[in-house]
Amino acid sequence: MSNNTKILYLEDDPLLGEITKDMLTRNDFSVRWVDNGAEGLELMDTEDFDIIVADIMMPKLDGYTFLKILRDRGNHIPLILLSARILTEDILKGFAIGADDYIRKPFSIEELVARINRLLKNLPIISTPEKIVAIGNYKYNPDTYTLTHKENAFALSPRSGEILYRLATSKDGILLRKETLLALWGDDNFFNGRSLDVFISKLRKQLSEDPRISIINIRATGYRLIIS
Repeated sequence: MSNNTKILYLEDDPLLGEITKDMLTRNDFSVRWVDNGAEGLELMDTEDFDIIVADIMMPKLDGYTFLKILRDRGNHIPLILLSARILTEDILKGFAIGADDYIRKPFSIEELVARINRLLKNLPIISTPEKIVAIGNYKYNPDTYTLTHKENAFALSPRSGEILYRLATSKDGILLRKETLLALWGDDNFFNGRSLDVFISKLRKQLSEDPRISIINIRATGYRLIIS
C-alpha cells in the first residue's frame, strides 16, 4: 500500500506501541498512535483515517467500547482488534460489535501488515450507481456500503457489505464458504469460519424487514440467499 494510507493505532503498552508504529511506518503507512480509546475518538472527529488497529484492553475507553461507539455513530471504517485474550467468546464478541478482523497477541508485524493490506485491498467494490443491487425490498449500494429499505438507510461495515454483495450477485445466490474465507480472511480455519458465521447472522437480522428474504446454510458448502 502507498504511504497515503493512514492508520489510527490504539495501544497503551508504550514499548509495543513504539515498535509497532515504527515498523508500520517502515512499511510505508502513515500512523497516528495514541494510548487510549478516548483520545482515539477525539482524533476520529478531527482527522481522516483509512483503517484502525485497536487493542482491547486500554485505559479510559477499552477497545470494545471504542468500537461500539464508532459503529453506533454509523462509522464503518475497517477496524482490526488486537488482544492477548484467547477465548473464542471474547473474539466473537468483537465481531458481533462490528470488528472486521482480530489478531491475537503476540503477533508478527508481517501478519499485521498482511491483514491491513487484505482489508484495504479486498473490501472496496468498484461499481457505478447503475449497479445498485436489488435484494427483495432492499437496495444495496456497494460504493457506500449503504443498505436501504423503504425510507430507511443504514451503513454496513466494509466486510459485511462485501459478503452481502457476494451473496446477492453470485450464481444462484450461493456464497462458497472456503472461497469467501480465503478471499476476505486469507485462511479458512475454524476460527475464521466462526467469524463468517457471525457476519451472516448479522446480515439475516439486517434483512429481516422483508420476510421473503432468507439466508440458509448449505452443509459443507456455504450459504444461499433466497427470495421467495
